[in-house]
Amino acid sequence: MPEVRNWQLGRTMAYPYAEHHPDWQFAFVFNINRCIACQTCSMACKSTWTFSRGQEAMWWNNVETKPYGGYPAHWDVKTLALLDQAHQKAGTQPTWKPGPADREAPYGSFEGMTIFEAAAAESPKMRQALGYLPADEEWRTPNLFEDVAPAGNPAPDRLGLEQAGAQLPEHTAWFFYLQRLCNHCTYPACLAACPRKAIYKRSEDGIVLIDQSRCRGYRKCVEACPYKKSMYRPTSRISEKCVACYPRIEGDDPLSDGVPMETRCMSACPGKIRLQGLVPIGSDGAWLDDPKNPITFLVRHEQVALPLYPQFGTEPNGFYIPPRWAPRDYLRQMFGPGVDAALERYRAPSRELLAVLQLFRATRKIIFRFEIEEGPKLFETEIDGKPWAMYDDTVIGFDEKGREAVRLKVDEPIHERPAPRPNSI
Repeated sequence: MPEVRNWQLGRTMAYPYAEHHPDWQFAFVFNINRCIACQTCSMACKSTWTFSRGQEAMWWNNVETKPYGGYPAHWDVKTLALLDQAHQKAGTQPTWKPGPADREAPYGSFEGMTIFEAAAAESPKMRQALGYLPADEEWRTPNLFEDVAPAGNPAPDRLGLEQAGAQLPEHTAWFFYLQRLCNHCTYPACLAACPRKAIYKRSEDGIVLIDQSRCRGYRKCVEACPYKKSMYRPTSRISEKCVACYPRIEGDDPLSDGVPMETRCMSACPGKIRLQGLVPIGSDGAWLDDPKNPITFLVRHEQVALPLYPQFGTEPNGFYIPPRWAPRDYLRQMFGPGVDAALERYRAPSRELLAVLQLFRATRKIIFRFEIEEGPKLFETEIDGKPWAMYDDTVIGFDEKGREAVRLKVDEPIHERPAPRPNSI
């Protein structure tokens, strides 16, 4: 296998194809701390793309409750178990090796096998990526175990509440909502596994698509994708997946004013947990250092948003601000060793980070650049024994053409409904 550079692993890794990178990369950041699991995003996607016969079980976007929920059922537990078995068979222990601060190895180095390397070690001529094909019944219930918390120690009461009250940094009774869609990975496992070469990554924006004229429904993509976001349609006997609403990314939507706009699931979110963008990519595949791009700022500079299961090796382009209240060991398994630093930065955000967080779901247009106008100090306090101040800064987001798309203050205005019906809807 050729060697490719994976910055999330902090090393090179084996991948079936040589490196080839787009000019821009579709990417997104989800703030788990804000999600209320209203499923508005899921229904926005469903009503747009997967409402036809044979697509009943297709949820390109879904929100699942962790630790027990998943769609298909237990997708991550099963993939992690397969990877663990491969390491046991090889007599190795997967670990993260700390290293010096390095832009191309921000989380250290992963000393273990990816799903591609594990497959090569087990059966080099049989398959390109370690994976499994979910049974039909695993696609039945996208909301199974919703709002279900694991039994803690001490156990919560019969209502699932903590008997002694909740307290950070970790709650005894906990769960959180995980928002998922195709990560449009830099090294997609679905693409690597397809024997028909029907899956490709667009050179203009890195979106991963299936050429349905070439697909023959072998479901190798379904088996290989560790996130299980490639799905088989029995009526047409071919596979389908999230297309990242590419007409909107191309600026062809009537509402876009000729510039890229966010996907349906992103723009429909009432909880303002989502920020989607396009990241400039260099010829070597590295993210160009563009600190005024909000996605680059959150992921590479502040490092407050982390990839989902980076140890799989696909270099996903979906990133998450982890939940503050969940056990750290669980979060490290899911988001890697950057969890502690990310939560520390989110708990006491820098002045610039606090302003950029206001951009989530502020406009349908994709924000390519932001600027901050400084405002007065609002108050001072201490967080974790350190001084912290909040400023009423103004953040301005600009679209692809450099036009102002949104302008927001950190101190959100309060609107009081006038009498005589102050509580009316």
